[in-house]
Amino acid sequence: MQPLQFNLVLMLISVQCFASSWSKDSKPPNVSALAVMEQAEENVGKVEEAIVEDDLDPEDMEVFYPTHEWQIVKPGQAIPAGLHVRLNLETGTNEAKLLDDKRGNSALKHWKQGRRQGMVNTNSKSFTAEELKKALKFIKQEGNIEMEEDHQEKVMKSFRPINELKKDFEAMNIRIETDMEIIDKLVGKFNSTSATLKEKIGALYDLEYYVHQVDNARHLMSTGGLQLVINALNASEPLIQEYAAFVLGSTLSGNPQVQIAAMEAGALQKLLVLLATDHPVAVKKKALFALSSTLRHFPFAQQQFLKLGGLQVLRQLFQARGTESLHVRVITLLYDMALEKKLIQENKDSLTMHKEESRQYDEINLLPPMLEQGWCVLLPQLLTSTEHDTREKVFKTMSLLMAACRNQYQALQGLSASLIMLRSEYENLAAEELREGEQDGYFLGLLNSLNSIIEQLR
Repeated sequence: MQPLQFNLVLMLISVQCFASSWSKDSKPPNVSALAVMEQAEENVGKVEEAIVEDDLDPEDMEVFYPTHEWQIVKPGQAIPAGLHVRLNLETGTNEAKLLDDKRGNSALKHWKQGRRQGMVNTNSKSFTAEELKKALKFIKQEGNIEMEEDHQEKVMKSFRPINELKKDFEAMNIRIETDMEIIDKLVGKFNSTSATLKEKIGALYDLEYYVHQVDNARHLMSTGGLQLVINALNASEPLIQEYAAFVLGSTLSGNPQVQIAAMEAGALQKLLVLLATDHPVAVKKKALFALSSTLRHFPFAQQQFLKLGGLQVLRQLFQARGTESLHVRVITLLYDMALEKKLIQENKDSLTMHKEESRQYDEINLLPPMLEQGWCVLLPQLLTSTEHDTREKVFKTMSLLMAACRNQYQALQGLSASLIMLRSEYENLAAEELREGEQDGYFLGLLNSLNSIIEQLR
């Protein structure tokens, strides 16, 4: 027998012995599988239950469960990474098994097939709690990486880089400007000696739009634009005064840092002069708006307002002819100032900051001069208005000042009769609201306020 033929015979005998040693009833070591389905992007975030399986699920039959023995890899099976794979030349099939090393590699193996992926525990029929955490974490990380890549690719296809957009705008002679750059340009236009009255008014009008933002208002202050606006209150042109006051009021609104700067720049004195002297009602309306923005939530400014005779200025404005449209604004400002102090006094606490705030409001003596100047008598005069909003403001202010003004209210001739007539009117309006299904309607609220005033004056 030729040596080559003899070798082939020995090989066939060894293969036959190996095959016979593998019983049909032999089973691979117990393994456990954790499988998940990849979610579409729109389903990300939905919670699904992770299942630890002791027996193979029919859907997972295409997953290859490796052991330390060679096994046939069926067509379409997903093979975990890190296996020893070979082609059996006799059978023409692919076979795989776990690597025969002692380096302590983890028994958790990851597999992926299309949109399905999972983990295989090659050493046990079940996952321990720690193994389950590791498996889920690995799957989640893998999924997140793929989703991030897909999301980034979609974003890049949907939008263009900002640098490209800037180049296109520059090619069209269009430049993207920030709010602060626009503010600087508007201030420059307003301050230009060559600008016409129309251009100056336009600059102030546009500037008012931007200074509502706190940061924009502070930028106007830091660049000197606030001082220019305050100085414009002394302009000889009424339109400049009107729009400068408008810009100032919007700049100061709810902005303590700018309020302080405006006080230091003399804004309060200039506004009181506008209100006390002969100017168009439109100018006084915007000046009153700026004054309100200066005083609200600023006790130091309220103290200076009283020291400079601001209460007398408002009284004169209230009694002047042609200023009826400003009466409600005046009453609203006084109401807000009185209410601020009352709320601070009612909510005192031990915090140092609040103690200082309370101390500052304690120094504001608003009610005594209001009584001296006859505001208790002036206030009810607005009840002749047919505007429900005006009446509402009067009701609130009368109630707030009730403790100080009760005697003067009672002494006013005709006030009691007027209140009773108004009560009859609001009873009808409130009843109509109830019929329409409004349980807590606007007119019912006015009726309750009115009834409270009538009850306290008895």
